[in-house]
Order: sequence, then structure tokens, then C-alpha cells
Amino acid sequence: MIIREVTGNREAYLPLLLLADEQEDMVARYLHRGDMYVLEDDGVKAECIVTDEGGGVLEIKNIAVAPGCQGRGYGRALIEFLVRRCRGRFTALQAGTGDSPLTIPFYEACGFRRHHTVANFFTDHYDHPIIEAGVQLRDMVYLRREIPEA
Repeated sequence: MIIREVTGNREAYLPLLLLADEQEDMVARYLHRGDMYVLEDDGVKAECIVTDEGGGVLEIKNIAVAPGCQGRGYGRALIEFLVRRCRGRFTALQAGTGDSPLTIPFYEACGFRRHHTVANFFTDHYDHPIIEAGVQLRDMVYLRREIPEA
């Protein structure tokens, strides 16, 4: 298993990116703004895009694991890679997601805690209802994991 930075042709990963953020124009807002990494294990299994939000905060804008590969630790491996990589440069890693029974437990299992909420984010910014695990997403829930110094 290796994790490598993607420096060109990020659009090639659009099908994977759209698993985590299903509206292409929303992905376009951050696709080239941050750093992108892919996890390869006999092919690309997962990806993430992170952005420097200032104030010592690195934000996960998109993280996705290929269908059929979920539950194998690839997402967690990307999170731990980011924590190691940002230690000493950032004080926190955060992620914004819908209040979904699929994603919130994943982040909490990776050491994240609820930080703040942006009301009506999904209903205000997406052109269609976003449904995950039978739940319509409305609010953006931000979770944060503090990064201790080495």
C-alpha cells in the first residue's frame, strides 16, 4: 500500500471524488485548491483532497474509498497519513460532512469530535436533495481532530 500526491490530471479521479461529493460543480470549487492524495494497493483504492483553512487548520474537503474496498482500513490509513504529514505545520485536522449514520461514526472512530455546524448547507448549496443511508442531509457537521506536536 502506498499513498502518493497527485499533481496533475485530477479530473481522472472524478468518479471516485463524486462518491464523497456527488455534485460536480461543488467538487470543482476545491479540486485544484488543495493537495490531493491517492492510496494505491494493487490499483487506486481511495483518495482525499485537503486544504489549508488558515489558523493551523487543515481541512479534508473530499475523502472516498472505492466501492467494494470500504471497511478495509483505507480511509483510516489516509487519515493517519494526513495526521503524520501535517504534524508540526497544523494544529488540527477537520472535516465537514452531512449528519449521516455512515460518515459521522467513521470520523469519530478516527479520533474526530464534533466541532460546529453550518445550518442548511446541503439544502442551500446543492441543486438536489442529498440522501445518504435514507437520511436527507441538511446541515454540514464539522468534526475536528487535534494534532499534537511531535
